[in-house]
Amino acid sequence: MIPVTSFAGKTVAAFGLGGSGLASCHALKAGGAEVIASDDNVDNLAKAAQAGFITADLRNVLWTNFAALVLAPGVPLTHPAPHWSVLAARQAGVEVIGDIELFCRERKRHAPDAPFVAITGTNGKSTTTALVAHLMREAGHDVQMGGNIGTAILSLEPPRRGRVHVIEMSSYQIDLAPSLDPTVGILLNVSPDHLDRHGSIEHYAEVKERLIAGVQPQGTAVVGVDDRWCGAVADRQEQAGRNVVRVSVKRPLAYGISVEQDRIVLASGGARSEIADIGGIGSLRGRHNTQNAACASAAALALGVSREILQQDLRSFPGLAHRMEQVGYKAHVLFVNNSKGTNADATEKALSSFTNIFWIAGGKPKSGGIASLDAFFPRIRKAYLIGEAAQEFAATLEGKAAYEISTTLEAAVPAAARDAEASGLADAVVLLSPACASFDQFRNFEIRGDRFRELVRALPGVTPVV
Repeated sequence: MIPVTSFAGKTVAAFGLGGSGLASCHALKAGGAEVIASDDNVDNLAKAAQAGFITADLRNVLWTNFAALVLAPGVPLTHPAPHWSVLAARQAGVEVIGDIELFCRERKRHAPDAPFVAITGTNGKSTTTALVAHLMREAGHDVQMGGNIGTAILSLEPPRRGRVHVIEMSSYQIDLAPSLDPTVGILLNVSPDHLDRHGSIEHYAEVKERLIAGVQPQGTAVVGVDDRWCGAVADRQEQAGRNVVRVSVKRPLAYGISVEQDRIVLASGGARSEIADIGGIGSLRGRHNTQNAACASAAALALGVSREILQQDLRSFPGLAHRMEQVGYKAHVLFVNNSKGTNADATEKALSSFTNIFWIAGGKPKSGGIASLDAFFPRIRKAYLIGEAAQEFAATLEGKAAYEISTTLEAAVPAAARDAEASGLADAVVLLSPACASFDQFRNFEIRGDRFRELVRALPGVTPVV
């Protein structure tokens, strides 16, 4: 835990008592603050009370007693309308902050030079976070990884010289961290997402940019420049005097890092040199993962990792569960769990990574279905459709790719395995990438992916990838 000493002797309101919210309460109390905890969810209130915190309805308190409102990232700050607790705090002149801000203040007070890598982006931030943490750990550093990827930031060990904090951040978390000041900031990409919470793509991109704008004066801002929003961010922040490393997987750059035929290449002043070769690394397959690898490599180099160690450690990266996760082989057939592919955009990245695909898709459908994936249908040897979306997906695939209505994952996996093996194709892939939410048959995508892994490894003759 990181005790939050910056509010010692003061009273702080905390609203939103899920995982990170309750962790913030514990950290504030450990640092000497009095915490008044609140939530609209009675179960969360009960958990906080059981943990020894004072709980109250913040509608019925004197707000001028509070030094701050610590807001959980899931609670609306601006759109579609500020939460009532935010309005109450603002009316009383009480600052509204989140757990990332508490971390930044503690780091500034106690270990301002401790390495801190912050990662954001619409897509790829979890993989990039895990990869940066892996590279730094394998290079011999003490690494703490958390934030949006899982462990609440205040549940990690405190910042200190030589300890690297590698933190994934959502736009919601950045919005609540006005003092955000990483040593290395990574902005991977921006595309429309969470617009219900930000109002517009312009505001969403502006929030993401704050992570880069906050990079310390001697730090490094790593920006993927393959979309117009991030390209503009890189230009603005370079003009503001920040050290910006541009990254592209679509074109060679005159200055920056690009990926050219599986090689990560650094260009500067007309000179070009290879940083690493990522060809054949299964956990980094696909253009989206080459961007993740290039940005993570830029961060590792900025923190002093040598190219020789970088190459070695990229090859040992196991990847993340449920994200292009190789779970097993049977003869010439590879089984890949991409259960995190819960929409067409995420599934497009998976389909673009393979040629002969036996595709398991379906679940609770999302707006737009899979019509946008039309260009990738020639790669699909057969689709195995499950869940509520099965009939809708069948209609989209009709006449374009073979399919069968499998209904359940339990039926789809052996059918796809049988057909892939019988195809004789040397690079056959059974791919679970549903392009749907899981909620019709599974509580979340992790449980769906775990079930796929179990079913695959139960097949006769499958060699697990561990």
